[in-house]
Amino acid sequence: MNLVKSVVVCSVLSLAAFATPVRAQTGFVNMVDHIHLAAPDQAKGAEWYRAHFGAEPTPEGPDRMMLGTTRLIFQKTEVPKPSEESVLNLIGFSVADLDATIKKLQADGVKMVMPPMIMQGMKMAQVVDPWGMLIDVVQDPQRLGLHHVYLRSPNPTASLAWFADMFGGKVTKYNGQVEGINYGGVWLLAKKGDATPSAGHAFDHIGFRPINVDNAVVAMKAKNVKVTTEPRDLVLASGTSMRLAFIEGPDGVRIELVQPVNRLALVQSPADMVTFGGSQGSYRPHAAAMAQSPVVDWRQ
Repeated sequence: MNLVKSVVVCSVLSLAAFATPVRAQTGFVNMVDHIHLAAPDQAKGAEWYRAHFGAEPTPEGPDRMMLGTTRLIFQKTEVPKPSEESVLNLIGFSVADLDATIKKLQADGVKMVMPPMIMQGMKMAQVVDPWGMLIDVVQDPQRLGLHHVYLRSPNPTASLAWFADMFGGKVTKYNGQVEGINYGGVWLLAKKGDATPSAGHAFDHIGFRPINVDNAVVAMKAKNVKVTTEPRDLVLASGTSMRLAFIEGPDGVRIELVQPVNRLALVQSPADMVTFGGSQGSYRPHAAAMAQSPVVDWRQ
């Protein structure tokens, strides 16, 4: 039995060595670690996204959910400012049947901002959550679930170039229409418009995952990036621990850098064991979403 287990572990480790998409030039994992929204009741906010967009619970806490490999986390804010005018403008979800999804959302009383239509070659609609988060709902069969994050900037080209420089990736065009960067299947897109800093809005900040947060901060300071919170340790009530820092990007976008230490996750089968970093494994809550991205957690 021990021999079989050893063979399985070695096989997984071998596959992981080829599957882990780390940006060597930047020291960041190729993914959006989390999106941090705001609501007066954190658990209620998380549950809203479970009910309407299929977010999955995580044992890390009731204030967060999983959207594929990206965490959706809520912070307590009594009256968040709407995301519409913020540099972190909106998030987008892709569904298999847009018309059916919009019909259900309307039946649940979700506020409609834009009815289904074809825009930039994509069938889409817009809704807003109860706390002012603007949401694109698109029908892209190539990528279901969390689909994109939209930046709003007076100079979207310069903003995307900054993200590519800091976190890796190549600026290209999604669907041949909109400039953006694909981070592990989630697109970071940008559009032109005046923007206000994201802090205090319904979309407070976005998170990326460095291999070593202390080294990342040193490198960013060398590029004159504003560091608003120096690296520090954080342990959640669930026992989940991490090391994090905050920086400020173009147009006042608030960005968290998170280096996981022992994030918790649910393991349903050996097939859910995806990558290893350090002495222990990293896991995916559900195998169905695993196919959309090979990396879940990274340990250094």
